[in-house]
Amino acid sequence: MKELELKYGCNPNQKPSRIFMENGKELPITVLSGRPGYINFLDAFNGWQLVRELKKATGLPAATSFKHVSPAGAAVGLPLNETLKKIYWVDDMGELSPLACAYARARGADRMSSFGDFISLSDVCDADTARIIKREVSDGVIAPGYEPEALAILKSKKNGNYCVIQIDENYVPDPIERKQVFGITFEQGRNELKIDDELMSNVVTANKEIPEAAKLDLAISLITLKYTQSNSVCYVKGGQAIGIGAGQQSRVHCTRLAGQKADNWFLRQAPQVLSLQFVDGIKRADRDNAIDVYIGEEYMDVLADGAWEKIFKVKPPVFTREEKRAWLDQMTDVALGSDAFFPFGDNIERAKKSGVKYIAEPGGSVRDDQVIETCDKYGMAMVFTGIRLFHH
Repeated sequence: MKELELKYGCNPNQKPSRIFMENGKELPITVLSGRPGYINFLDAFNGWQLVRELKKATGLPAATSFKHVSPAGAAVGLPLNETLKKIYWVDDMGELSPLACAYARARGADRMSSFGDFISLSDVCDADTARIIKREVSDGVIAPGYEPEALAILKSKKNGNYCVIQIDENYVPDPIERKQVFGITFEQGRNELKIDDELMSNVVTANKEIPEAAKLDLAISLITLKYTQSNSVCYVKGGQAIGIGAGQQSRVHCTRLAGQKADNWFLRQAPQVLSLQFVDGIKRADRDNAIDVYIGEEYMDVLADGAWEKIFKVKPPVFTREEKRAWLDQMTDVALGSDAFFPFGDNIERAKKSGVKYIAEPGGSVRDDQVIETCDKYGMAMVFTGIRLFHH
């Protein structure tokens, strides 16, 4: 198959629409179920590059949850503890495969953003992973293959209309990439930069100690940023992105946005949230939304009389600002990557509030000394990679 006609482009009025190979070669994908659209394929191909690179860099199965051409979450397949199983809503599924753990992490980090995601998997999709996907609201999945049981599970989703794409894992794109904007063709060399320990060898802070686990997290942050719409920053802990700020014009706004997402991830693990008693039959999305509101500043939207009874069996107490801050102060050893240099120390000040201890950024700002000084004030370790990772 050298081309595939699509229903429409980014919007229903943008017709005709198709994907095809300019060099006349066969497309490296096979659609096994459903009818993926234009944005589905943008998410699928960006996500596939991300998980393929994570797998190469870490040796672990990887998964990502994409929305509107940026990842809502990305992770490698490390085991889940009981708390993570509970906040990712997989505590009823028994032991999970490494790939399933990777997707549970990627989907669960920011469940509000992951709603209706397109999934990319680095490895052949197994039944464990398919069972998690089956219960979530999702548009589709791309993987290098599917076990027969997994494919049957996925094909039953959305009354047989769930998008399932198989990609040739040996496909290598041309080294030059092109796209058109306003009828004008842009051309550039593909970003084949390898993210490895050598890239993170220039530690510029007084604290030079970066343990192996932190190096893994920094690599995950940088690889995730490589496929995230810029400006972007990424907070990572324990082998998974916990907060991604994408597409903001101001870098400190990226840092704040991603930091708030990281805070929400950790707040969901607080006893006040884990003990919430939801009414029987509540939908997963409604439960996620209720938690998001409960831990935020608009908590009375779910605690007011006449509102809480529709959500909770027992009215929860207010999770006060002081209680939330005390809980967040326990979040430590978080890694933070940035796709371009931090221009001011205010980014570091915000990162500190979300437990950041390790940072990777290109360096090159006229205020690098101020940024380093702010890191030193908090005992953080920061590396200058010397490489920018803009993606558009």
